[in-house]
Amino acid sequence: MARPKAQKNFPKLHNATWPGVVGKGAPDNPVIELRQMLELTKNAEFEGARFDGVDLFLDHPHYNIEGGHVAAEEMAELVRSYNLEIGTVVAPIWSGSAIGSEEKRKHFLDQVRLGCSIAKELRDLGVRPNGCVRIDSSTSVAEWMKDPEGNQKQLAETFDAACDIANEYDEVLAAEGEICWGGMHSWRRMLQLLEMVDRPQTLRFQADLAHTLLYLLGYNAPEDRLLPENFDWSDTATFDAAYIKMTDKLRPWTVDLHIAQNDATVFGSGSHDKTGRHCLPKDPNGKLDIVKYAGFWLKDEDGLLKMFNHICWDGCMFPNEVMLKQETWNDVLEMMVKVRREYGWK
Repeated sequence: MARPKAQKNFPKLHNATWPGVVGKGAPDNPVIELRQMLELTKNAEFEGARFDGVDLFLDHPHYNIEGGHVAAEEMAELVRSYNLEIGTVVAPIWSGSAIGSEEKRKHFLDQVRLGCSIAKELRDLGVRPNGCVRIDSSTSVAEWMKDPEGNQKQLAETFDAACDIANEYDEVLAAEGEICWGGMHSWRRMLQLLEMVDRPQTLRFQADLAHTLLYLLGYNAPEDRLLPENFDWSDTATFDAAYIKMTDKLRPWTVDLHIAQNDATVFGSGSHDKTGRHCLPKDPNGKLDIVKYAGFWLKDEDGLLKMFNHICWDGCMFPNEVMLKQETWNDVLEMMVKVRREYGWK
């Protein structure tokens, strides 16, 4: 009889709060209040294990970004009341853009500063022991495609300026790799951007199992696909070879990891408005062995990396009827615990 794996307490296990906001707002699918998200997170349980914390969406309606120190204190008190901590926070950058007019880029950087200042305040209040400030380009692939090389250069310049801001607050920026963000929409362009900025102590990569799966398929960047068209998903050798190529390039830059599932489909409109569709962890259409492929990010040929202190589940775009079931979050936690058992440490 196999011995059970030893219990491990790192990386800490976090749930994302932004799935309560992203894609919400319709009468039949309203925003889920932060308290509800915290309640569902707190009550999730698998074999005695529970979530340690949440990653936080720094924008209305979950966070009063104009509220200053009072808002930070109230948030710290609220999250502590659920016996949780805060990790990575999402900067509210979408009212600006990292490319385009000087006005748009200035506003983008002002919002990076706002996100970093709130992140530091939560850290100083003792409720945020680890984590990054997450950003993206806040521009569509269609807009970026109007001048790929010029826009990539401008994007790198804006991110470089964002690094200067992050350093003022002793924060690290995590650039989210997702196919809907111009200049970050393929594994090769994402890597190019990181190398152009070349500030690995301040700007790093946020990997998401669901989003990076789509990097392999070349959505929005067919020239960068790593899997053949009409790929046979039973061909695990070809899939693993492609996955290794991607993770070997991006893993050294990775500072934040989202555990997630994907069925290899996208949604959106137009040729440059596709984004990834997250699946539930036990969805039979999911293409990833989550525990196996989390390991491609968490270890290299020399062994376990221990490069960040928490991992997070990202489950955007689930309908409320799914998200408000406690069973959903119990299943999510089960998968997170299994990842930690395989790759965690004490």
